[in-house]
Amino acid sequence: MINNSAEESKIIVKNILKCRDDHKPVLFTSIKEPQDSEAPEFKLLEASGCSWAKSGETFGPDKLRPRIEPWLTALCQSEHLSLLLGSGLSHAVHRLGTGKMLPGMGKGDFGDENDVINAEAARSANITGRGDGNIEDQIRAANELLRGLEILSLKDKDAAKRASALRLKLTDVLATFANDILLGEQGVIEATDENRELAFNYLVSFLMSFASRTGTRDRLNIFTTNYDRFIEAGAEASGMHLLDRFVGSLAPIFRSSRLDLDMHYNPPGIRGEPRYLEGVARFTKLHGSLDWVEYNRNIRRAGVPFGATGINQYLKSFGSAKTDAMRLMVYPNAAKDRETALYPYVELFRDFAAAACRPNHTLIAFGYSFGDEHINRIIEDMLTIPSTHLVVISYDDPLGRIIGAYEKIGRHAQISLLIGDHVGGFQSLIDNYLPKPAIDRTTFRMAELLKSRWGTNQDEKQHTIAAPTTQAEDEI
Repeated sequence: MINNSAEESKIIVKNILKCRDDHKPVLFTSIKEPQDSEAPEFKLLEASGCSWAKSGETFGPDKLRPRIEPWLTALCQSEHLSLLLGSGLSHAVHRLGTGKMLPGMGKGDFGDENDVINAEAARSANITGRGDGNIEDQIRAANELLRGLEILSLKDKDAAKRASALRLKLTDVLATFANDILLGEQGVIEATDENRELAFNYLVSFLMSFASRTGTRDRLNIFTTNYDRFIEAGAEASGMHLLDRFVGSLAPIFRSSRLDLDMHYNPPGIRGEPRYLEGVARFTKLHGSLDWVEYNRNIRRAGVPFGATGINQYLKSFGSAKTDAMRLMVYPNAAKDRETALYPYVELFRDFAAAACRPNHTLIAFGYSFGDEHINRIIEDMLTIPSTHLVVISYDDPLGRIIGAYEKIGRHAQISLLIGDHVGGFQSLIDNYLPKPAIDRTTFRMAELLKSRWGTNQDEKQHTIAAPTTQAEDEI
């Protein structure tokens, strides 16, 4: 038994786990700092109980892995699989490569309109539980105010002057906003070779854990709310092909025909039966990207290198004086002066809803804080289908939005939670709990061989050795 009085002071961070047959979230905490290669040790909180650990008992990853890894592997073998990635992924990769937090995006300066914009940003953020708001809320409020002033300017000269001044301020804020995002990419690029390689190796392993689906399975769908290009960089490093709505080479253009495109190959000796090429995923940036530009009534992707030092020179490459930061297609700035103001976001969210709300679908959310109501509504609709499942993986939940969404949605049997510095930590998650990042038929066949030789009536440890740890589940 642990001497609670002596050990309580060593408790570090709370972890929350709910998977398999857990009826409610299981809370446990670290009881000592792991040293070098030592494994961390945990114990249940006094108010928490479960079927797989006793009160006061210490356990480590060797106890957690048999519960988590086979469960995630089975869910990743669902007929349809989607990955929803939030800012937590960018923070994790940047911290792994630089040892520092991702640079924050400070509040914008809108001159004479600061007070009214900040008040509206705080009001709208408070409604959705985001505290006092951030620069995204400011930009959204500034766009709405600008549109109102432009309408008033038809008969009011003062409104016209205010609109002109606000447009200049908003352009500067958007340029700063984009450059702040680039700073995060620059941090990883400028890291030491060893740290940069470590960060990208983990990023590649993370992506391939979900993308390693056989050609007989539906494509992995990757959705992200991030404006940066960490996912694109990781896919490029891994050799993974991303299918998005952009077509072209020099300045790809956004098209609505993305769902008609795919990649196939002809197996040797088989004619007329093309199969899906492995290592391909569909990719959707729900909130836009810092390299998407509205130009001549089309959405184009600018050739902004990963970790570039600035955005303005790449906007000028379109050869128009009107192509400035106001034309960046990031979610708070949906080109309000165009009749097609909701384009392309309406197309992107239609893709998300169509992919999520299908039978036998698993959605894995990593680093997403449930702060976007338009996304949360789709997730709620998805879970009305009994065969769907939601897995939430997060390093923390400081504002309680994840647990709040869990309680609000209900349907707890369809939701798994991995929250905390260990079960939701980027490195520990990849090292211990994610499916094997490869389509490895040898491992699968070995598991079947062990199962046929020794049967299934084994203790828990032996059973986990025999369990398949890969997503290749087609013909043996």
